[in-house]
Amino acid sequence: MDFNVFFTSLLDILNEMSPYILLGFLIAGLLHEFVKPETMSRHLAGKGWKPVVKAALLGVPLPLCSCGVLPTAVGLHRQGASKGATTSFLIATPQTGVDSIAATYSLLGLPMAVMRPIAALVGGFVGGVWVNAFDRDKQKHVADSGKETSASCTDVCGDCCHSDGRDNHTGIAARLWAAVRYGLVDMVASVGKWLVIGLVVAALITVYVPDQFLVSLSDRPLLAMLAMIVVAVPMYVCATGSIPIAMSLVLKGLNPGAAFVLLMAGPAANFASMMVLGRAIGKKATAIYVMSVIVTALLFGLIVDYLLPVEWFGMSGHATGATSHACHHSFGWFETSCTIMLLFLLTYSFFATRHHHHSNPQTSSDMTQTFKIDGMSCNHCRMTVEKAIAAIPGVEKVEVDLSAASATVEGDFDSAAVVKAITDSGFDVK
Repeated sequence: MDFNVFFTSLLDILNEMSPYILLGFLIAGLLHEFVKPETMSRHLAGKGWKPVVKAALLGVPLPLCSCGVLPTAVGLHRQGASKGATTSFLIATPQTGVDSIAATYSLLGLPMAVMRPIAALVGGFVGGVWVNAFDRDKQKHVADSGKETSASCTDVCGDCCHSDGRDNHTGIAARLWAAVRYGLVDMVASVGKWLVIGLVVAALITVYVPDQFLVSLSDRPLLAMLAMIVVAVPMYVCATGSIPIAMSLVLKGLNPGAAFVLLMAGPAANFASMMVLGRAIGKKATAIYVMSVIVTALLFGLIVDYLLPVEWFGMSGHATGATSHACHHSFGWFETSCTIMLLFLLTYSFFATRHHHHSNPQTSSDMTQTFKIDGMSCNHCRMTVEKAIAAIPGVEKVEVDLSAASATVEGDFDSAAVVKAITDSGFDVK
């Protein structure tokens, strides 16, 4: 196989996905701009099963990956959400989202696109109920004390938040522009790397894996699902990046149920998130969280293979053509334009992030301090910390360097307030 065949396969998959990915990013921007953080924290506080259900319902449409959801969930927990609701949010949110649902429909069809949010809801509910039952939350909820009404409350949802002042005084046109900028710039920067990795892996599987390589596993569906668990749980793959990989595996002979297990288990659990969660919500709750992800992924994988019509999960004609290197599938001007736009956004976010990481803040104020931060793992984490610190009175400039795990803050500010803003966002200050 030469490079031209690989490039053609990669471009075909990208053309198939790009319109749906861009649509999902735009909807994600609208959710970010118009869903108030205080609404989420209020509904997730309290005991019982109702906050657990609300947490799963709130988490399903949010386009947060497994590392991006960590500061959001930890912040919710510190602001009063129960461990059960926090666990439910942690399970349901990274498994799906408006962007990944749209992309799933584009490559894997409507049944898979419908099954993903349903499985995420069930998994979140099961995990939250188990945590409430076996790991009683003994903490005194901060939200009940009525004392947390400062910057930490406005940023309780991390990167999904904005202040009340902007809500009340910014015009609708400015907010719509902010939504577009978040969806097409910040979201692309957050998940772009993993989307590219998923596309490249999918193209490699399509071109280089022999057609009969996975057929033997398809004869043992449960074994194939367990193999997907072993592969998916330790590694990191985002909800959108896992889609082309799953499609390529199915086209090579893997049973749809095993591919569904990859779609659900891969984005929800990885070693990095487990380590952070162990410190934030406790080892017992973290163990229940991981088991809930595994059990529900296997359960729905078995449902896909044994209880639902096999015709529902056959690859559509355009998806098959998009990954067949023997077939040169042509696309119209709309798909091609979307692909060009997505490639431009990915390139822009890559260079913008590198410039941000390598720029040195210029001292132009009363005080400059650097804070070492533990727990940041992606661009989403960086933006969460920047927003939290920028909301502190007296802060004139903040630069968060992901590679150096540090934040440099300029202005006449209270250092303790900076530390509190960072910890309330779900990270630790060294």
